Amino acid sequence: MDTYYTIEEKYLQAVDKISYGKTPKALKLLNEIISNDPLYARAHHQLGMIYYYEIKDYQTAGYHFKTCMELEPKFPDNYVHYLDLLVFLNMEKSVDAISVKALTTQGIDTAGIYDLLGLFYEKNKNWAAALVNYQKAFMEVTDNKDKADIELSLKRVRSKMKQTQAYTYHITE
Repeated sequence: MDTYYTIEEKYLQAVDKISYGKTPKALKLLNEIISNDPLYARAHHQLGMIYYYEIKDYQTAGYHFKTCMELEPKFPDNYVHYLDLLVFLNMEKSVDAISVKALTTQGIDTAGIYDLLGLFYEKNKNWAAALVNYQKAFMEVTDNKDKADIELSLKRVRSKMKQTQAYTYHITE
């Protein structure tokens, strides 16, 4: 039987359980942390991750991501996942507000934020805004795989823009 003396030890144990695919045990530990200290922001972040990516309970995931952001607004890891959820749910006002906060947070993956904004605008068929954000992502990216993904996104949006352009016919004699 494991005995945990501090919330930090319990949190580290929960993160360890997550990394080994033992989500139910991690969920139990994280819920115990929240019940003992509802202001422990990192536990809210991990719960948001579990509810979003594994359980697919988007409302609960959003609650935990938002709570983490409110409790620890300078925690950069939370913003990317929270924004990913908001883009997935197509919540325009929240996407705008969270992306602005994210881009002013130190340590944030700016390329990832711009990439998500590009995806959001692309999903909403706003090709010009999508292109601008993908270009910003391209300028910020430092990872080769991410760079290749962004290049594909740029190519895809440009192709969509060409498809939606009106054709002009000229009659020549």
